[in-house]
Amino acid sequence: MEKAEGTEAPIKVEFDNFEHGFPEGFGPGWWGHPAYWIGIAFATFQLYVAAFNYLPSQVVRGVHVGFLILLTFGLIGNFTAKSDFGRALGWLIGGAGFVCGLYQWIFYADLIARDGDPTRLDLVVGTLLAVLIFEGTRRLMGAALPLMCGACLVYWFFGQYLPSPLNHRGYDFDQIITHLSFGTEGFYGVPIYVSATYIFLFILFGSFLERAGMIQLFTDVSLGLFGRTRGGPAKVAVFASGMMGTISGSGVANVVTVGQFTIPLMIRFGYRRAFAAGVEATASMGGQIMPPVMGAVAFIMAETLGVQYSEIVKAAAIPAVLYFASAFWMVHLEAGKHGLTGMKRSEIPSAWKALVTRWYLVLPLAALVFMLFEGFTPLYAGSMGLALTVALILGARITAGVSHTAIRYIFWIGLALVVAALSRDGLQIVPVAGIVVALIVITAFVRGGFAALRACRDALAESAKSAITVGMACAIVGVIIGMMSQTGVGTIFGGWVIGLGEKSLFLALIMTMLLSILLGTGIPTIPTYIITAALAAPALAKLGVPLIASHMFAFYYGIMADLSPPVALAALAAAPIAKENPDKIGWEAMRIALAGYVIPFIFVYSPALMLQAGDPMAAKLGFYGAVALASLKALVAIALFGMVAIGFLFTRLTLLERVVALGAALCLLGDFPFSDAVGFVLAATLVLWQWRQRPPTPVEAM
Repeated sequence: MEKAEGTEAPIKVEFDNFEHGFPEGFGPGWWGHPAYWIGIAFATFQLYVAAFNYLPSQVVRGVHVGFLILLTFGLIGNFTAKSDFGRALGWLIGGAGFVCGLYQWIFYADLIARDGDPTRLDLVVGTLLAVLIFEGTRRLMGAALPLMCGACLVYWFFGQYLPSPLNHRGYDFDQIITHLSFGTEGFYGVPIYVSATYIFLFILFGSFLERAGMIQLFTDVSLGLFGRTRGGPAKVAVFASGMMGTISGSGVANVVTVGQFTIPLMIRFGYRRAFAAGVEATASMGGQIMPPVMGAVAFIMAETLGVQYSEIVKAAAIPAVLYFASAFWMVHLEAGKHGLTGMKRSEIPSAWKALVTRWYLVLPLAALVFMLFEGFTPLYAGSMGLALTVALILGARITAGVSHTAIRYIFWIGLALVVAALSRDGLQIVPVAGIVVALIVITAFVRGGFAALRACRDALAESAKSAITVGMACAIVGVIIGMMSQTGVGTIFGGWVIGLGEKSLFLALIMTMLLSILLGTGIPTIPTYIITAALAAPALAKLGVPLIASHMFAFYYGIMADLSPPVALAALAAAPIAKENPDKIGWEAMRIALAGYVIPFIFVYSPALMLQAGDPMAAKLGFYGAVALASLKALVAIALFGMVAIGFLFTRLTLLERVVALGAALCLLGDFPFSDAVGFVLAATLVLWQWRQRPPTPVEAM
């Protein structure tokens, strides 16, 4: 296939800070070697924890935070310091943070015994830990999140001097430091527990799948399915980014990987630069809501709500499909409006051939989904999925030099039989680990084996580097969690939301939406969700909104914030690839994602859309009837919003037609007598009118 202009070499994406990841590699010269091997040590520790889990949870959290601080200051020093002294100072400061983490392990029993009565050394270590987490996060992500957490810390120290009802009873320095730096309600709270277990493991899982060739498979299948359709390149971007989201769960990661190919391709086929980048930004951000791997927030949500991860996945499934259907519809309408065609047959690969050739790459993902829905813990399912991915990578290398197909089949069948024999009493991690070790040994003796082993080793180190920003965000939001749990200030905001909701649930939802978007313009999705969920979700639940729906509502708008100017972080990631202004991309992304801004309102008023009980139509239609009706209403509504945003269906819409489409969509979202009937009638009338206004085909014109 002919390469698009500007795609001969990867485009380097730069940011003002390291929130979206570090540059390639681990640093200049020999300074990169300790960072690389520390990353491998970090990943190895996390794999040990996931596989055997012999250490107490508090120890695991402490060592995890220690590694995060060590690599944060070390890598920032490697990439920003102008001298060896500066880099050495970075590693020295990071080492102090690692010692703070080890302190939880070394004095684990003593810390439990003297809980609430800290020694002077405890206070010194706890204070140093707080300083390092704040400074490390500032250097990684900028000042917004540390300033917000710092304001919470100031309130914690001095809130007793505020007027009622904002004041609290007052807390001493040792009480605050103990609550913050020890125990499980501060830095070592639920977010860092999830980071130290599920998040790291699934980052590693996605990294190995990428190295196994999953991105290429997704791209080839997307091109084969949609490349020849109207506006095919943009549909390829939406579909490929959606599939990529099933393994990455990171919006910016999607933009800078899939977008390197799709954005130049869309531009080459006639899409405006801002629109092409907006499509990729919109589709990529959907990766965080796309099951089965939905990003860090989904794991935190499951742990916070005390439900199985599979319950979060099931609740998110239909809204995620609607989100991507909306983006797909938008690019279809834009292509029709501007007469954009698809790609030539000679330019696209066969989707069927790609699946037949590399079908085995889907097995780890399929196994992961199966285990999650069978009730296995995410930690177990992720460990097994990762082991299967490694086995596929190494097995493919072992059989690559075998010319006879029959021998390759014998190898794979034999491997499957060995696994089956070892798992007669249930699939255990020790025999699985033994099989992986055996494959590593065999791979070392085949041609090209060391290259495959180096790729696996690199995946370990890169995963540790990728986990830093997520982990540090999880650590610093412990300030907010700790402050709220000790002072009870969250009840004040919750009371305001409930007060609004008593007058209008819609107003309470609007307030929650604005809070999420405002927070999300300055801080990442994870802390945005944690803060909003802690403040508003309990209040929404008291107003009758199902608990999962209230948390997912907060989550969605944290994602939408990354598409919303003036910050629009996803647009910022796409800008250097498209060579376009980030603000223009942000406004285009908002237009493309218009339906994404209303989907949360739909599932709040129609919980059946999230497969939750309590839908008002369930009494009349039954549960699955309510699910079907809610899904139909949502599909028609997002189709109408797409027509409003793009201004096209069969032909260009007039202003009056756009107003009618908007009115029909709002009726379908509304909750008043005959609102659904009015919405469907208006929608059907508009579609019929547009169909009659369509330009004649060449045959009709003759």
